[in-house]
Amino acid sequence: MNMVQHDHEPVPGLPAPLPAGETILWQGAPEWRTLARRAMRTRLLSFYFLLLIIWGVSGGISAATPPVEIALSALRLAALGAVAVGLLTLFAYLVARTTLYTITTRRVVIRFGIALPMTIQIAYPMIETAGVQVWPNGAGDIAITMVPSQSIGYVIIWPHARPWKFTKAQPSFRSIPDAAAVSQILGRALAASASQPATPVEMSGNEAAGRDARAHAAA
Repeated sequence: MNMVQHDHEPVPGLPAPLPAGETILWQGAPEWRTLARRAMRTRLLSFYFLLLIIWGVSGGISAATPPVEIALSALRLAALGAVAVGLLTLFAYLVARTTLYTITTRRVVIRFGIALPMTIQIAYPMIETAGVQVWPNGAGDIAITMVPSQSIGYVIIWPHARPWKFTKAQPSFRSIPDAAAVSQILGRALAASASQPATPVEMSGNEAAGRDARAHAAA
């Protein structure tokens, strides 16, 4: 695995032209609305501010606070919450606009960075397993577990990392549309790699409910 900084892309999403014999199988980017909800937790934050408003109003009523003061306090909290959610939503939009995920016949590439583009390249021999989480709208995450000899810092690649895996960060395609289909493309690419045996792509979430949760890569 290598990580490079660059300001020019000879091929969109890649820091250098494709070597002879390598082809792009898929490219895509996060869906920004889903990214805002799932990675930036905007719904959770909205619910938190709603609870604060309810708690403040109920406390004000119990303390016999004048209605005008209660209303002003609630409005201040609502405005603060709206700004916080708005900033996170904007950040999610910018992340989606500046991110490009790529699957080739030899590697996985994550290009990201709002101010300074950076690229992570993971060759298939460095991938141990890949897992996909699919949500009701078909979007989802594909997380990559690298072999023990390879590692990368969670903070460096966030939000393109599986949540809560801090000590052994897992680079991830976040909130991509049609995640199940993309996972199958990755599974077939891993299986076809000369140095990589057929690798199962594990399914989880609604997509896998009620059936076998392992989708084996086609050889």
